[in-house]
Formats: sequence, structure tokens, C-alpha cells
Amino acid sequence: MLTEIKGVGPKTIIELNSLNIYTVLDLLTYYPYRYNYYKPEKISEIKENQEAVINGVIESKANISYLKKNLNKLMFSLNTGTEIINVTIFNRAFLKSNLLIGKPISVIGKYNKSNNMFTASDIRLKPILQAEVEPIYHLNNNIKKASFNKIMNIALEKNVNLPIYIPDYLEKKYKFIDKLSAIKIIHKPTSSADLKKSLLYLIYEELFIFMLKISFLKLKKEELTNLKEKKFDSQLMKKFINNLPFKLTNDQLIAVDEITKDTISKKRMNRLLLGDVGSGKTIVAFISLYINKLAGYQGILMAPTEILAQQHYNNSIKIFENYNVKIALLTSSVKSSIRKQIIEDLKNKKIDILIGTHSVLNEEIIIPNLGLVITDEQHRFGVKQRHYLQQKGSDVDVLYMSATPIPRTVALTIYGDMDISQIKEKPLNNKVVITKIYKEAGIKDVLMKIVEQIKLGYQIYVIVPLVEENNEDSIENVDSIYDKLNIAFNHKLSLDIIHGKMTSSKKEKIMNDFKDNKTKILISTTVIEVGVDISNATMMVIFNAERFGLATLHQLRGRVGRNDIQSYCYLISDYDIERLKIMEETSDGFEISEKDFKLRGTGDIFGIKQSGDMNFKLANLKNDYKILIQCKKDGEEFLLKYLKNPKLYPHQRCLLDSIIFID
Repeated sequence: MLTEIKGVGPKTIIELNSLNIYTVLDLLTYYPYRYNYYKPEKISEIKENQEAVINGVIESKANISYLKKNLNKLMFSLNTGTEIINVTIFNRAFLKSNLLIGKPISVIGKYNKSNNMFTASDIRLKPILQAEVEPIYHLNNNIKKASFNKIMNIALEKNVNLPIYIPDYLEKKYKFIDKLSAIKIIHKPTSSADLKKSLLYLIYEELFIFMLKISFLKLKKEELTNLKEKKFDSQLMKKFINNLPFKLTNDQLIAVDEITKDTISKKRMNRLLLGDVGSGKTIVAFISLYINKLAGYQGILMAPTEILAQQHYNNSIKIFENYNVKIALLTSSVKSSIRKQIIEDLKNKKIDILIGTHSVLNEEIIIPNLGLVITDEQHRFGVKQRHYLQQKGSDVDVLYMSATPIPRTVALTIYGDMDISQIKEKPLNNKVVITKIYKEAGIKDVLMKIVEQIKLGYQIYVIVPLVEENNEDSIENVDSIYDKLNIAFNHKLSLDIIHGKMTSSKKEKIMNDFKDNKTKILISTTVIEVGVDISNATMMVIFNAERFGLATLHQLRGRVGRNDIQSYCYLISDYDIERLKIMEETSDGFEISEKDFKLRGTGDIFGIKQSGDMNFKLANLKNDYKILIQCKKDGEEFLLKYLKNPKLYPHQRCLLDSIIFID
């Protein structure tokens, strides 16, 4: 319990809970995301504006000046032993009483020799006498760094029962340090060598757990071979496909064929449909739901947001207009009376297809004849949520869809428990989005192109990068771009802003206004929802494009060019031009993901802190890919040992028992 830690009261517990820290074990496994390395240097040896640590004795009384309402500057002189320098630090007025003449301290920051000014980012009242490694954590504004470090230090001294997931024989084989030492070192490293040993243990453990689960789920899947056969009239399915207002690509037809074979087999379908942006995964999903209906079953299509769910519902109504298919939409916005009726109709098998968000996970929703569950953007749902849906029926097939292009070699490893279908071809009527890089100096040309598109009746996305998770600067950036564009267009165009700190209802209203063409230019700090289909948007302008991975840039570009109208993507950047040129050269998401994987790893491919399977705290699938492959072999080997006698491996048994799977 967190209350066992001295100094942790109710308010601190609330703040720790906001970081998903609920127990002492959670706290100990809340790892630093980076480290600062400090080593005292002589003032004469540091380079101009180089980050450095300088020791000295306070020479003069500290003075404070107030520049703005929320900005103060503290200044004093420091005797370094060889010369006296001026030190400035901002917003540290509270330190004044501690900065007494004659007191030895350390200052961390940059030195400008021309004006003899050291601009400090931090001041240590206890001098740094030798090399130090400081862990840096992701914290919210209500938890101070010093307070968190104090809590962590107390927790590290406690006798916590750590679960050991790596079997003894593997620990000996790889000569790992023990887990308790690894935990202590990662929070309080004394050297780079020790930190490497700690990271090796904890990264291996993370990937071993993941691959062990994958191997276990694959085994369970292979055991499910006695499901009821789903029979349907294949001629009706072919007639439905032939009557579509467009022709399916070869990749789409292959995917439909694979899904059809899964449906009629006695094995449970557990398939991942990987499709590049705009490749036409949704129609494959609708065909799958129609096959499921023809076989006499009900189906669910679950989307991560209300906007996407509403979009799927509208499209399905059009597609199934001339067919006897009853469809319902269930989200948190649905009125209570309508919700009750939908729940009743589902029970009575009057609804063939239910489309919704997380609302469909509610226990009160009973679907007696559920045969197929489809989750859109599957990596955004947790494993438990997905398997909970499967438990809503006894013969449930599952199809996961993702627009995130993943290198096939990586996909086969991390989704080893699933069969994979890939759609790489684009629909014939869709034009390739013209992509071009512009430097900041060429922004006027881009602004003129924006005006041209709006005069033609089209709309524009403008993306400003998220500098750092939960960083207020990101919102200031988007406000700044909003103001600049308003001035550039003389306040004559309708602009709006959307960012991650808005409420869901506000974001939904802004997106709907854009969808209804009430807003001409939408400025966003966040990735526009994957799958959102606003065909009237024909241009994507991305500022500071160098801050994005290629996979993310490709996802963003996929929000335009979703029809037969020529669309454009302009990348504004003065940096990293060679890497960005890949975007000009190809529109193949899988080719881009391969290059992104080599350049940046999978952090960008899967996003930061996703709620699904890729939520690694330390591992990086590019840097640690060899470890991942080794963990795959080790996990499969260990599973054979485990199955012979599970009682010998209590920690692994608890781990595997925690996986929700339908027996």
C-alpha cells in the first residue's frame, strides 16, 4: 500500500494514481524516461553555451527582479576559485534565503564568456563533487521532482516482494543481475556500466513476458478446433460484392477469401487486417459482417472514438441500403430511451450489426447470437477489452483492423498469435497525394496554395507538433499558428483549433463543424483521428515536420486524398530534409514503415503509451529487436517446461492465468 510510505498522504496518493501508480510495486516499476549526467568542470575548460556543472562559493547577496506577473529572475555572483562569474536563474525566487554568502553550491547551465553570465537551469545547494547520474521521470504539475525522488528513495528501502518472471535457468544462462538490484540501479544508478546491466535485465523481462503471452495465446488458439460450423450462401456474398459501387482490389479480394475460410472453419478466427491508409479495410469489414449475418449471427464493429463509430454507421447504412440488414449505433451520446430499445432489440436478435465505442462493453448488453467482433484500430484497445468482447458469445470470430503500417517481419513476431492479412493496393479511383517539402522561408507559397484550395471549396488540415507529452508549450504553439494564419488571411477565413487537453465533447463538436464544412482550416496539436474520412479536405500542412516519424507523417497524410480529387501534403521544415524526402518519393505506407523502423524504431509506429499491446516501459522494438527474437525462442522453450508442471513456476503461472482467454 502506498500509505505505508512515510510522507504519502491522501493528496499525494491522488496525484500518484493519476500516473497509474496504485501500489509500491507500481511505484518501483515507474521507470525514468531519461537521465542527466553531471560532472563538475572548470570554468576555463567549458565551451561557449555548453551545458555544464560548475562548483563555487556564493560571493554576493542574491537579488530578485520581477519581469512579468509569473516570471522572476534571481541573480548573484559565484566565486569558482579562479574567477568570479554572474549567475542568473529564472523562477527560483524561493531559493533566495538559502543562497548565503560563503555557501558552497553547484550551478547547472550554460556559460556565456562574452558577458561573463552563467544562465542556470538548476542550483544544487549540496555541491556535486563527483560524476552523478540523475533519473528524470514523467511527472504532472502537482508532483515536484524532489518530493517524488524522496518517495521513491523510501520505497526502494522497503522489503517489497518482487515477482520474478524470468526463470532461474535463463537468469543463470545470461548471467543477469538479480531483479531487486536491477530495480534499485535503474532509479539510483552510480555508473553507466551498472545502468546497462539493469536495463538489460528489465528490457529482457519485459519482452520475455510479452512473447511468453503471445506463445501461450497461440497455443490456446490452436486448441480451439471444435467450434460450430458457420454455413452461408456464398452466392449471396458474391452478389453483394458485385453490386458494390466500386471494384475491390486484388488485396481486398484475397483478404475476403481468407476471412471466409476462417468463418466456415471449426477454428476460431483470430485475424489482423493490416491496411495502409485509404486502402479500403472498412469495406472488407462490412463484407465480413454481411457473411456473419448470412450465417445467421449477429456482429459488432467497435471503433475507438464516437466520430469514427458514427462514420462507420453512416457508411454501413448506405452500403446495406438494399439489403435486409438491421444496424444500430451505440455510443455514450445515444439517448437513454433509444439505448434501452437497442439493448432490448439485441436480446431479441432484431439487430444484425451493432456499431459503437467502448459503450458496447457494458455488461447489460447481451448479444445471444454473437458470431463476429471487429475492432477498428486494434492497437488502441487493451487485450482485456478485446477478449471481454469475445466472451459475449460461444462461437465468436475476431477480426482486428489497423491502419498502422508495420513491417511484416515485426508483425509476424509481435502478433504471433494472429493470422495476418495485408492490403497494400489502393482503390483505383484514389489519386496519389502530392507531397512537397517547404522551408520556413517558402511559407508564403504554401499560404497561397491554401487560399487556392479554399476558393475551390475545399478544406485544410494544419498540424503543429506535440513538443512533449503534457507540455503546455504545445498549446501555445497551436495558438501562435492560429494567430499568424488569422493575420495572414486578414481574419477572412474560418479557423478552429483542436488539441488533446480539450474535453471529448468539445473535440467532437469541433470535428463535426469541420466535417460539416463550417470550418475551413483545422489546426491541431494531435494526430487527426486515424480513419476519419472527410473527403472535402484536400490539403495537409505540417509545421516542424522533422519532429515527426515517417510513419506518423504518412498517417497524417492519409487524412487527405480520400477521393478522386487531387490532394496535397506540405511538410514545413528547415531540418532533416534527407529523411523527409522519403515522403516525397513514396506513398507506400509499408515501405515507409520499413525505413522508419530502421531510422527510429517502433516508438513512432505504435505511438506513445498506447492502451494496447505495445505498451512497453523500456523496450524499443528496433534497438532491442535481437532481444525480442531471443525472447520468442526462450518463451516457446519455457512454455514446454511450464506445461509439464505449472506448479514449479508460480510467478509465471500467475502471469499466464491473468490472460483473459476463452477456453
